[in-house]
Amino acid sequence: MSEQKDLDALRHSTSHVMAEAVLSMFPEAKLGIGPPIEDGFYYDFDLGQEEDGSLITFTAEDLGEIEARMRDSIEAHKPFVRREISQEEAEEIFADQPYKLELIEDMEEGEVISIYSHDGFTDLCKGPHVDNTGQISPNAFKLLSIAGAYWRGDEQRPMLQRIYGTVWPTQEELEAYLQRLEEIEKRDHRRLGRELDLFSTHEESGAGLIHWHPKAGLVRTIIEDFWRQEHYKAGYEIVYSPHIGKASLWQTSGHLHFYQENMYSPMDIEGQEYFIKPMNCPFHIMIYKTRTRSYRELPLRLAELGTVYRYERSGVLHGLMRVRGFTQDDAHIICRPDQIEDEILGCLDLTSHILGSFGFRDYEIALSVRDPEHKEKYIGDDAMWEKAEGSLVKALERRNLPHKRMEGEAVFYGPKIDVHIKDALGRLWQCTTIQFDFNVPERFDMTYVGSDGREHRPYMVHRTLLGSLERFFGVLIEHYSGAFPVWLAPVQARLIPIADRHNDYAYRLRDELKEAGLRVEVDDSDERMQAKIRQAQLEKIPYMLVMGDREVAEETVSLRLRTEEDLGPRSVAEFVKMAQQAIAEKRDL
Repeated sequence: MSEQKDLDALRHSTSHVMAEAVLSMFPEAKLGIGPPIEDGFYYDFDLGQEEDGSLITFTAEDLGEIEARMRDSIEAHKPFVRREISQEEAEEIFADQPYKLELIEDMEEGEVISIYSHDGFTDLCKGPHVDNTGQISPNAFKLLSIAGAYWRGDEQRPMLQRIYGTVWPTQEELEAYLQRLEEIEKRDHRRLGRELDLFSTHEESGAGLIHWHPKAGLVRTIIEDFWRQEHYKAGYEIVYSPHIGKASLWQTSGHLHFYQENMYSPMDIEGQEYFIKPMNCPFHIMIYKTRTRSYRELPLRLAELGTVYRYERSGVLHGLMRVRGFTQDDAHIICRPDQIEDEILGCLDLTSHILGSFGFRDYEIALSVRDPEHKEKYIGDDAMWEKAEGSLVKALERRNLPHKRMEGEAVFYGPKIDVHIKDALGRLWQCTTIQFDFNVPERFDMTYVGSDGREHRPYMVHRTLLGSLERFFGVLIEHYSGAFPVWLAPVQARLIPIADRHNDYAYRLRDELKEAGLRVEVDDSDERMQAKIRQAQLEKIPYMLVMGDREVAEETVSLRLRTEEDLGPRSVAEFVKMAQQAIAEKRDL
């Protein structure tokens, strides 16, 4: 087996050992599922209800006891034994396990049913597993957390108790992973969002809906202004579209057929159904279709920072990373077939420039194409798909961009390129998507008049670079641990007068620095100087300009950085030049 498959088998086996331990503590527990996942495993349990009807839940103390019992099982070197059984036997074995019975009932006719047993514990499972429990190192696993999880992710089904854990081949690997988790926790955008007063969510207004506070609003404005500026340079035209549309529009686009479960419920307006938009594309097509288009007008690049709303289950909502309302940096390129390769190149170049400006220069690229064995699942003929896929490949090759070909990962209406940026911890985040669409031009009967005077069908590309502003901002927070580069920092410098007699100089200097284009503020509180400096560092403000009697007399500042470096006295002009250079180069201090 490959290294990853070996690791999956180890993690899957450990989840079974955990379930065994849980059943020894809670004999009446009902078992859900317990798969391996990235970096670990989990298992779902229904522990029943208390006398008052409330759910029985695990406690932090339970995790310690479960771990101890798991080690006992590991030390016993119990073999994992696989057996294939009939449906009738499976139903008999799991007669008191309703969730397992449901899984058995949902199996396709003729599907192999297998179980794995170690000692007295048996689970419905396809495997694979390690040979015996002794192959799990007793010092290389840890149970991490407890969470609620709806059975099969359905909010209408029972709430189960999920235990997350991790396991590694060696104790050293476990310790390295736990250290990494600590760093991830330090950078968690939800915690930093509270500490730095950036954003919030409120049950009163609805789950998954983000409230941008003034500092984050300022950062967003900077991002949007930069985005607009670079798009105008790249030949895009910026548009604005409505937030709702008639049901017939979404019927034509195909969203009501393919995507309605992710859309908010319709609203009745004068007897007609309207939907809040989950996508911007139909509105951009309406703009295109306002008049007859000539081949000379193409390519037409329409871009919008358009806010969309999609219904995400409450269990998957996660700060800024998974929300229900978000703003896409959306664009649709409508072009002739002979222009498509150059347009893809333009998208890749703009992606590289914009992501690089935010400090992301390391990324992985996936090329999603058809499943060659099941072409019937996709619209469009072979020639269209070959042209589209070939154009994407040529563009990637012309820019020397390595990519992974993902067969069967294309959407039904066209192939696509996905760019996953790598953050400071090496985690991958999908941002850019460049996606062909054979479907929408046909559905909306989009045409242009060619040089031959006849109508032709244009090609269309959906394209986002940042993905969504909410998610991208969350990635920025975690990548920089809240210490944004100078050009993005909400407050770039804080002026710190040592005593009240230095306040006038501080405010005069504040006005001078604002004239130079810097975002500055004065801390004239009664706190001591060191406390003011510490507070500025906690707020991750790039520069602290301290001023006392000497600085006032010499009209200088004492410059300190948020990294705790003390750069000593500087003239105001020196500091302005330093800050402006950092801003112009879009770099850190």
